[in-house]
Amino acid sequence: GHPRYFNQLSTGLDMVGLAADWLTSAANTNMFTYEIAPVFVLLEYVTLRKMREMVGWPGGCGDGIFSPGGAISNMYAMLIARFKMFPEVKEKGMAAIPRLVAFTSEHSHFSVKKGAAALGIGTDSVILIRCDERGKMIPSDLERRILEAKQKGFVPFLVSATAGTTVYGAFDPLIAIADICKKYKIWMHVDGAWGGGLLMSRKHKWKLNGVERANSVTWNPHKMMGVPLQCSALLVREEGLMQSCNQMHASYLFQQDKHYDLSYDTGDKALQCGRHVDVFKLWLMWRAKGTTGFEAQIDKCLELAEYLYNKIKNREGYEMVFDGKPQHTNVCFWYIPPSLRNMEDNEERMSRLMKVAPVIKARMMEYGTTMVSYQPLGDKVNFFRMVISNPAATHQDIDFLIDEIERLGQDL
Repeated sequence: GHPRYFNQLSTGLDMVGLAADWLTSAANTNMFTYEIAPVFVLLEYVTLRKMREMVGWPGGCGDGIFSPGGAISNMYAMLIARFKMFPEVKEKGMAAIPRLVAFTSEHSHFSVKKGAAALGIGTDSVILIRCDERGKMIPSDLERRILEAKQKGFVPFLVSATAGTTVYGAFDPLIAIADICKKYKIWMHVDGAWGGGLLMSRKHKWKLNGVERANSVTWNPHKMMGVPLQCSALLVREEGLMQSCNQMHASYLFQQDKHYDLSYDTGDKALQCGRHVDVFKLWLMWRAKGTTGFEAQIDKCLELAEYLYNKIKNREGYEMVFDGKPQHTNVCFWYIPPSLRNMEDNEERMSRLMKVAPVIKARMMEYGTTMVSYQPLGDKVNFFRMVISNPAATHQDIDFLIDEIERLGQDL
């Protein structure tokens, strides 16, 4: 919750969200039927409809569910896309259908492969598409790989585009990807777990242009919007598909002769039986802040990321991982200690630079002053990946981080 904790995509603590969490725990109910969680079920209904409206589906049409995190939301999308193409898979299993393949960018979240493993599709059936230097999927490579897969006799069934990649914060070109999905009749999923919150901002939502053409969207309000963990939504454009895909008609829960509208018994369209009430935190925060409150909070975090970028892009001892200002709040950079600044760019410099970020991070944790993530990526050695999602963070916290990195890394 501390404003100098920049380590994960979900940070901060919202008091209204916390109050909602307390009330949810006090109610201690389950989301599978209307009769035991009537208000929460209705709140989920209106909140998901509003989110679908913001995605751009007419009148908020479609379906959706709050699931335990973005990885499960992405797996739901894969499950539903497979069912849409081959409904018989539900009863007969993978042996009854052809070899399926999915496509996602090489910078996408690991949950796409994890979902393929869990659903019996297999990680080898997830084809990684090349990205440009900013981390965006290259549409021409996507089309080439789809044609290649079809020539081998495989059936392309899903493209997972990313709106806000985990490391670079990149937004895939959704309009071009939507055109390709339409051409080859492939389900288009948008993993907006990290970037979906930008739909709240009039200034930044253009980065998701084309999202309205997706068949399904993952959006995690517990990331950019600061809703307490966990709060992840899967939104599906076609109504009734989740129900057909997942329902098992358990007669002890989902009796067909109840005295109310049975569509409010949402449990049969979920993979889980027991389902935690995740919606109330988001609903109450939305009532308290309004869309404009979320917008101001998100715009501020993006402004802080730009402030950091502007401060370090020409500062001695810093090198940016890619050119140009960040699209999201991800700012990726190397800190170059004085001992490496005049060294020629060779293997020895790389192997020494590889060790810099881990040592500085370890020292940060020992001092307990701040925390920021690092990782290697492709041929790039360890670099810092700064992310800002805590609305409590200020310019002073950014200034502190820069000074602290320099203080802890001077002697390396």
